[in-house]
Amino acid sequence: MAVSNRRNIRRLAAALLTGVSAFVCGVTTDVVHAQGLAPVQSDDAKMLLRANELTYNQDSQQVTARGGVQIYYNRYRMVAQRVEYDQKSGRVMASGNIELIEPGGTRVYADELDVTDDFGQGFLNSLRVETTDNTRLAAESAEQQSSDVMVLNNTVYTACLPCAQTPGKAPLWQVKAQRVIRNGQTHTIRLENAQFELFGMSLGRLPFPITVPDETVERKSGLLFPRFSADDNLGFGFGVPYYHVFSPSMDATITPTYYSNQGLLVEGEVRNKFETGEHTFRFAGINQQNSSSFDAGTADRESDTRFMAASKGEFHINPRWTFGWDVMAQSDNNFSRTYNIDSFDKETFTNDVYLTGLGTRNYFDLHGYYFDEQDDAETSFLERQQAIVYPVLDYSWYAPEAVFGGQLSFHANLTNLSRRAEDSYSVGGSDRFPGLEGSYSRFTAEAEWKRTITTEQGLQLTPLLALRGDGLRSTSSSAGGSYSGSLEDDPSGRYMATAGLEARYPFLITAGSSSHIIEPIAQIYARPDEQMAGGLPNEDAQSFVFDATSLFERDKFSGYDRIEGGTRANVGIRYTGSFDNGVGLRGIFGQSYQLAGENSFASADLVNAGANSGLENDVSDFVAMAAIDLPQGFSLSTNTRFDKDTFDVRRTDVGFDYKTPRVTGKLVYTKVEAQPEYGSTSSTNILEKSMSFRINENWSIAGKATWDLDDNEVTRRGLGFSYADECTIFTIAYTEKTDSSKANDWSIGARLSFRTLGDVNIGSTSDYDEQQTFRY
Repeated sequence: MAVSNRRNIRRLAAALLTGVSAFVCGVTTDVVHAQGLAPVQSDDAKMLLRANELTYNQDSQQVTARGGVQIYYNRYRMVAQRVEYDQKSGRVMASGNIELIEPGGTRVYADELDVTDDFGQGFLNSLRVETTDNTRLAAESAEQQSSDVMVLNNTVYTACLPCAQTPGKAPLWQVKAQRVIRNGQTHTIRLENAQFELFGMSLGRLPFPITVPDETVERKSGLLFPRFSADDNLGFGFGVPYYHVFSPSMDATITPTYYSNQGLLVEGEVRNKFETGEHTFRFAGINQQNSSSFDAGTADRESDTRFMAASKGEFHINPRWTFGWDVMAQSDNNFSRTYNIDSFDKETFTNDVYLTGLGTRNYFDLHGYYFDEQDDAETSFLERQQAIVYPVLDYSWYAPEAVFGGQLSFHANLTNLSRRAEDSYSVGGSDRFPGLEGSYSRFTAEAEWKRTITTEQGLQLTPLLALRGDGLRSTSSSAGGSYSGSLEDDPSGRYMATAGLEARYPFLITAGSSSHIIEPIAQIYARPDEQMAGGLPNEDAQSFVFDATSLFERDKFSGYDRIEGGTRANVGIRYTGSFDNGVGLRGIFGQSYQLAGENSFASADLVNAGANSGLENDVSDFVAMAAIDLPQGFSLSTNTRFDKDTFDVRRTDVGFDYKTPRVTGKLVYTKVEAQPEYGSTSSTNILEKSMSFRINENWSIAGKATWDLDDNEVTRRGLGFSYADECTIFTIAYTEKTDSSKANDWSIGARLSFRTLGDVNIGSTSDYDEQQTFRY
């Protein structure tokens, strides 16, 4: 019989498709996201129905489709062997290999469906769900008891793919439950007689039901996955975090952890979100039961009651300005490091309060620092030697328009700090003073103008003018320190004017399948001598390395406290080559010359920053850099400084990176000759190796090691194994003691992660995880 009532057909499609979707709603998160695309029962909705036979019985008011039924309605697609809609009873029935594809891609399979058109009651037999992220759920039957309650019987859930060779084989892991009850009124899902199976074997059946929030609840108070750890002096640790929701913008996690050697550690984290930012408060505390397990004469042994508190916040004042802080206080100087408090277990924790502003052509950055030195010493002497910075300010501005055809910029720096104890030591007959007791303030302002002119022959000329001024004040000379040099006592000032010219002449060579750019470079900077060298503290220009990367810098010092003075020329050549087969070559070679005036790198200061640098003579050492990049994933680079007279290697850094489908790693070799005046009486000869080897599709091994080649010993080592597939990651890692200030000689970490369920952790495997090249 021809069908004339299209409204009834459309109602059939809407009831059928949405009815099946309603059963699946809440079972998996991915299916839930698709519900926002549920069909609307409207005459405007487009509907396509195909079947071998379609009838409408006007007397019984039944619509029946038989044989290869295909329905497309509001982005839902469904196939079945038979579909029937009874208008009198309001029931929709389908049977025979039912398959529904939802708009989000989730597939639902069933053998039979019987549901009312208001979705208030109904059932499905042999329900199976496959989501787009490869999670799977199967149930013997599903029953909608009311508009709020749905029951799934004999349910199995997993995120693992079925075995291709043996489809009937149990997945790596799965969760089984005799009954799953979804309550739409309380927004909960209740699992009865639940058990977790691994490799087809049950790990135990829970004697009590589990109730978890459904997909409509973003956050729900309750217990989280337990945590485990194993350390030398702490023993075995077991903790169970509890998560609590106070409001839509506030929650907290409390984690009591029991250590077999030391007792109960309580950690807490309270998080708040605001319209313009967020704040986190952390705390932890313990009353140690066995302090004697730590080494004698350490803070870990001398303190029984230990605790810490920390606060971190960041707020966006407007789109350009941000204010924030990250601060921590603790009962002694090593608690957070000993107990591996996440984010606070570094050797040096930097307390920071900041204000930053970013404009289109300017930048403002204000920071206050307090450095918390975490070591096992009974006293906090190392911490007292650190500078308290209040504050340090950096500001940069670039002119929006060209000035005399060039770029005009302005940079400023304000540094204000103090120390409570002198930081000094003697090495190789040389006294070094990284910091003096007292206060130090400096304000620096510098304007720079430069312009690049290209001649018709391709020569690039860049003239440069710069003017810098400093206002300074130091009380270190009156602090009673042991520095024998002459320091400025009264407020003072200095300046530096620079006139410079840089010439480059790049030329291109093409030969067959390759291209090469060779670029000779020459610079000259005329300046007066540096003022007050050695008469002021050196706080931010202590670390100094002369190599190819700094050859063409106008001021090679790393900070503002030292200024490169005198007339200097930098000469060198830069090369870049590329080949059609993907091979790339890079190189720099050059030398620097002090032409006139006092050589700043030969001028002593409190740390002898320029000593043994290769720049302390009028003619510098040679510096060179060479690198090759291969398309197979290999990269080799070297940065070397050669003696200007003998061409002996004074310093070299060699790095070898490789990344192949099976092996990824890095090899770094560093050799530095002794620098007695700079503070190093012996040479440095170190080889560092990190590698990750993928044994097969799932298994991998990775390790790290550092060798001191002079002493012929391994100073640090670690090894880890990992298994990963589409649903599971398992990692175990071992780390040996590498720092004498750490309380634990060794530690073992393990991680077992089940996709969509969560992680079980023993200790930490973060260092090993960074080397991994694949995830599920």
